[in-house]
This record gives sequence, structure tokens and C-alpha cells, in this order.
Amino acid sequence: MAFNPKPAASDVQPVFDIGQVVTELRTARRAWRQSQNRSLEPGGRELPARETLQAIVSDLRGVLFPMRLGPPELRQEVEDFYVGVTLDKALHTLVGQVRLELLHSDRHAHLGSRDVDVRAWHLVHEFAQSLPQIRRLLDTDVLAAFQGDPAAHSVDEVLLCYPGVAAIINHRLAHALYELGATMLARLISELAHSETGIDIHPGATIGSGFFIDHGTGVVIGETATIGDRVRIYQAVTLGAKRFPTDENGHLKKGLPRHPRIEDDVVIYAGATVLGRVTIGRGATIGGNLWITHDVAPGANLSQARSQDTNASLSPVAA
Repeated sequence: MAFNPKPAASDVQPVFDIGQVVTELRTARRAWRQSQNRSLEPGGRELPARETLQAIVSDLRGVLFPMRLGPPELRQEVEDFYVGVTLDKALHTLVGQVRLELLHSDRHAHLGSRDVDVRAWHLVHEFAQSLPQIRRLLDTDVLAAFQGDPAAHSVDEVLLCYPGVAAIINHRLAHALYELGATMLARLISELAHSETGIDIHPGATIGSGFFIDHGTGVVIGETATIGDRVRIYQAVTLGAKRFPTDENGHLKKGLPRHPRIEDDVVIYAGATVLGRVTIGRGATIGGNLWITHDVAPGANLSQARSQDTNASLSPVAA
């Protein structure tokens, strides 16, 4: 009796009903676009590209710190040439991305392409003018990280290795764009840092000089948070909202101040959660794993006091 083995897996040629899937995907896309009042006419990409923003940020990091974050073969005698060429490329590419965002946001405003082009060029020009001040701010952040971490051996190590520094570089760039009105691009740049470092800083957050995030993983800083000068926070700190007000239709109200205000010289240790539009006074210290929903007086020192029966309590109680 002859033996007829089953065909090997490599001999099986799978057949997928590609045509049906393509048709159903097209139907789903058209339904979504109609529900969002979007054009069904053929055309190019309507939104900024994450990959393009990644390349722009990489170039801008090199522009800001050419001998540390620029190309490995760069020599100091051609530093200005590299900065000029790279900056020109990054800004021209950024104009195209800003234009896409403006077209997206103005879809129903009936503005001509010339209006959008002028606005895009103006916005990127203003952004370029802010780069020297961003560099000066970042110098204070790098120095704060070096001075605030006994494990840091040099400012170069801090700049090259620390996720908190990488996140604040992106944030300084994103915040400048956010303030100029390119909010989607700003959010994309922030999310690039979030993916890279595990640190989630909304581009709307206002952060003073000398800011240091130690370790950093799991840090969340909300859109309307304001942070003063020389503030230090540790991993898993949240500066978040306590509640989300809604309008008469049950929709969330946008843009309301809902995140903490952190004054100068505050330290917030790992795992602390600060919620709502509360103020942490100048020079206060917030211990690890605390839950803060009230104002904290300047100079206060809050910690978890362990009692003999192992119950933890706040000491002193936040005012």
C-alpha cells in the first residue's frame, strides 16, 4: 500500500482574498471621511509625518549640540558650516510639515495656499529665532542634571546618556512650536521623546530653567502644568489633572487650567502624584509615593511616616 504524506508546510501556497479586503477597507475609509467632512477627491497626504519630524528633531539636536549630538566625523573647525547647512535643511523641511498642519486646521476656513505658505514661513522663521534661547535654557538643564546626580561624571555624559535630558531637548523644541500655534507638530515631537525615554511631557507645559528629571521612566507632565526654575523630579512622578469638567452636552472642556503649579526649587521624589490646579510652594519637598491634591506651603517637607502598625500617613498634612 503506497504511503502519501501530507504536503510540507513550505509546499502550501496560501491564497488571500486581497480584493475583498481592499474593497472593504476603502469602504471604511470613505465612511470615516464622510463622517468627518473630509474630501473624497484624490490627493496627497494631508497630515504631518512622524518619520519626517523624527529626522527634523535629529537634525535640530545636532544643530544645538554639534560636537556632542552631531555627526561623529564632525570637526570643530567646520562646526559653523555644519550648523548652517543642517539648520537650513531642517527648517525648509519643517516649513512643509507646518504647511500640512495649517492646511489641516484650515480645511473649512477657505484660505488660499498663498495665505498658508506665508503663515508657515513666518511661523518657522519665529521658531528659528528662538533656537539660541532654547540652547541657553538647555545648558541650564544639562548643568542641573550634572550637579543633581552624584553618579554623573561629566556634563558630556549627561547630554549623551540621560533620558531626562533627551526628553527636555524635545520639550524645549516642541513648546516653542506649541506657543507659535503648530500644536500638532509639537505633540508629535513630544511623543517621539515619550517613545524614546518613557517620559511624557505635554508640549503646552511651561518649564523654567535648570530642570532635571532623574531616571525619568513613567514621568507624566500635563498640558497646563507650570514649573519654575531649578525644579528636580524623579521617576514615576505625575503632574496631572484631578477632574475633567464637561459642557452642557457632556463634552470635555478643552484648555482649562487643570494641572499643578510647581514653584522654584521644588523637589518631587519618585512615585509622587500631584493632581489638580494646586500650588507646590517654593523650596518644598514632596516625598516618594505621596498623593497630593491640595496646596503645599513654601518650604514644606512632606513624607510618608511609618507607624509601628505599618500604616502610612502624610506628615505633615498638606495645607
